[in-house]
Amino acid sequence: MLDELSTGSRATVPDAATTIVGDVPDGGALERAMADVDVVFHQVAVVDVGRTVEHPRETNATNLDGTLAVLDRAREEDARVVLASSAAVYGSADELPIAETAPFEPRSPYAVQKSAADEYARRYADLYELPTVALRYFNVFGPDRRGPYSGVISTFLSQARAGDPITVNGDGEQTRDFVHVDDVVRANLLAATTDDVGAAYNVGSGTRTSIRELAETVRDATGADVPIVHEDPRPGDVRHSVADLSRASRRLGYEPTVELEDGLRSLSARRTRTATSDRTA
Repeated sequence: MLDELSTGSRATVPDAATTIVGDVPDGGALERAMADVDVVFHQVAVVDVGRTVEHPRETNATNLDGTLAVLDRAREEDARVVLASSAAVYGSADELPIAETAPFEPRSPYAVQKSAADEYARRYADLYELPTVALRYFNVFGPDRRGPYSGVISTFLSQARAGDPITVNGDGEQTRDFVHVDDVVRANLLAATTDDVGAAYNVGSGTRTSIRELAETVRDATGADVPIVHEDPRPGDVRHSVADLSRASRRLGYEPTVELEDGLRSLSARRTRTATSDRTA
């Protein structure tokens, strides 16, 4: 595993894994990490949209230049690349659910960088016969997604646990497709073995959930007696998003298995058990 560990920790890495601390644009670290490999799961990205707006060139070095470095190295190793793309490439789609054939309408440097990386992966398959698969993740949630940029679910859970009001931007009627990280892992494993390479696939739940409904579900899952308050909408926010999973189901055999409510209850219970253990230690 190659990771520069700015947002992670060695403690979360299985003991059996070999960890190389470094960044993808570092050619030496990348060469060591990809030596004699058959499959590369390329998950590295700066996912903070605000940071890409403030520093487009700096973040481009990781999100796009880094992807090109991985693809070029994979050509030398004759290795398959499974790329983490993003539903951000679609922007505000005109039709729902969103199929992989929808046009790209990126609305931030992050989305532009992901769009280009997604295109490069598929062009490398066409031009160089490199087996690549681009997986367009929708809103991923699960354990160990920490920090201010880990998503609305993490924010809502943190607010509820602290006894603070759950804050919703806008009217809360905007919708998202929340997919559990366990399902994302399954999609990656399917992409690692499929014969249908050189293509992109949506990875989501296929279910639309409003942000207001999400806030209410988080409040119920945590048992928090807190209000839900509304703040100003975020400028440029996508109004609705949900994945069409037909292609992923047909070609990869991908089917989501974790319901949103079950995933939220598991996250809530996991935090409660941790907190209990900490108090008795």
